[in-house]
Amino acid sequence: MGYGAKIIADSVSAAGHRLVTMEVTFPRLVLAEFNTHRMFSRNSASSRAIPVKTQLTRVRDNPFVPDVWGRNQAGMQAEREVGEATAAAAREAWLAARDRAVEQAERLLALKIHKQLANRLLEPFLWHTVIVTATDWSNFFALRANPEAQPEIGRVAALMQQAYGSGTPAVVGEGDWHLPLLQPEEYDGSFEHTEQARQVSAARCARVSYLTHDGRRDLDADLKLYRRLVESGHLSPLEHVATPDPGGARIGNFLGWRQLRKTIPGEDDFASWSDTALGD
Repeated sequence: MGYGAKIIADSVSAAGHRLVTMEVTFPRLVLAEFNTHRMFSRNSASSRAIPVKTQLTRVRDNPFVPDVWGRNQAGMQAEREVGEATAAAAREAWLAARDRAVEQAERLLALKIHKQLANRLLEPFLWHTVIVTATDWSNFFALRANPEAQPEIGRVAALMQQAYGSGTPAVVGEGDWHLPLLQPEEYDGSFEHTEQARQVSAARCARVSYLTHDGRRDLDADLKLYRRLVESGHLSPLEHVATPDPGGARIGNFLGWRQLRKTIPGEDDFASWSDTALGD
C-alpha cells in the first residue's frame, strides 16, 4: 500500500454530466484535509471495522513515513526542506514513535479494548483508502494539486487529476445506474439493471471493497450490509450509486445525477423516521 488513485466507475449522462468514482490511497494524517471538500461523496476504511491485528501488521510492515521533511517556519507551508542528516534523524524519530504506538496498541489489545480505540494509536502511521465520487472536481484539483498544499495531499491530488484526465466515461442512459465496485462479470445484461445491483454496489462502497472483511465476495453479505446501513440511517454509501437526472438538475452535491440515497424517504433526517436515532 502507498499513494494511489484509480477510477473504478466513470459515467456520463446523455446531457454530458460526468460522474466519477475513484479509489484513492494516501496517508491517514491528511484525511481531515481531504474531508473538507464538500462536493465529494466519500467512504473510508474504518478504524472501527478493521481488526487491530490487521492494522498492527500494516504499521509494522508498511508504515507511512514522510518523504518530505519541511523545515519549521511561520505559516502553513514549509518553503524549504531540511538537510539529509536532519531528515535521517527525523525519520528515525518517526519510526521510534511508530514502535511506541505499536507497543501500546498491543497492550490495549491484550486488555481486550475494542478496536475503535486501540486502532486510533496507529493512525498517524497508516495508509488510508477512500472511495470518492463527484461530478465537480476542478476546485479540489486547483487547491490540492498545488505546491502550497501539504505534500502528502498534494501528491495524491496530482495522481487523482492524472487519472481523471485520462479516464474515458461510459454513457449511462436514463433509468440506468452508475455502479461502483460491480465487477465486470456481473454486467450480464440483466443484473446491472436490478435493485439488488444498486444495493450491492452501495454496500461495497461502505466496505471500500468488493470483498468482505474476511476477504470473500459474498452477495448475501452485501445485501445484509445494505439493509443494516439503511435501517441504522448510515446512508452515505448510497451516494456513490446514482442515475442520470433527466433535467440535469443539481441534486445534493451532484450535478445532473440523482443518488440512490435520494430515493430513501426522509434521508436527510434519520430522527424523523427512526426512534433508534433518539436512543429509544
